[in-house]
Amino acid sequence: MKARIRRLCLLTVVLPALSWPSALPVSAEPAPACTAMTGPYQREMERHLRLPVDGRQSDQDCRAIRVFQSANGVRPADGYAGLATYRTMLVVEARPNPNAAGRCPVRDYKVACVDLDRQLMWVQTGRRTVFAPVPVRSGRDGDETRTGWFRVYWRDLDHYSDLYDNAPMPYSQFFSDGQAFHGSYVDLFEGGSHGCVNMRLEDARRLWDALEEDDAVFVWGTKPGTERSLTRADVPRDPPPPVPRAERTPPPMPGAR
Repeated sequence: MKARIRRLCLLTVVLPALSWPSALPVSAEPAPACTAMTGPYQREMERHLRLPVDGRQSDQDCRAIRVFQSANGVRPADGYAGLATYRTMLVVEARPNPNAAGRCPVRDYKVACVDLDRQLMWVQTGRRTVFAPVPVRSGRDGDETRTGWFRVYWRDLDHYSDLYDNAPMPYSQFFSDGQAFHGSYVDLFEGGSHGCVNMRLEDARRLWDALEEDDAVFVWGTKPGTERSLTRADVPRDPPPPVPRAERTPPPMPGAR
């Protein structure tokens, strides 16, 4: 009897220490279905993501493009290979060496490089990139951004256009008869400007800190959908000499669109 009592007492001590999990493990919800159709830049995205290049959307393509969009801030991240995704891909591909093709002259001084073909810009000193490539929006057909060598000749932190409804042009840095780098509130992947090099606001702010008056600017290529271009034979070797500061006048105020 005493042995039985001891066994019962032991059970009263051990059993309360046992506990059941409050809830069974819940498996993670599967990613939503990727249903975007074939986009206009399907082949380019397939090639970049090292997918089978056939120009036809597949579930694998859609999911891989969606991951790329999410990682690079493209919205909506829906797997569709549209213009914004393609333009973002060009920036990503340019990051390791934006001047791999050698189109922007290498000098021992600072050069702001504007590639109209790829619609991006960066700043380099010699072969070193000092401002990483970012997307831009240049002049539309008939209002193309001029090509060639220039210098930053006027800067205005809080500029407004008197030609186009007082449009804001924050962080303006003028380089060619009223054409300027400046921040824009419009979609860079839609349409074109009146000649300025539009930038995302944060990129324009950082460029403001990267450039100074008299820094060199080199522009080449052709914006897709426009006709004007400048052949390499027309390009002088170096930018024009700086204009004496006393002779400078405020630039005409171009549009911000």
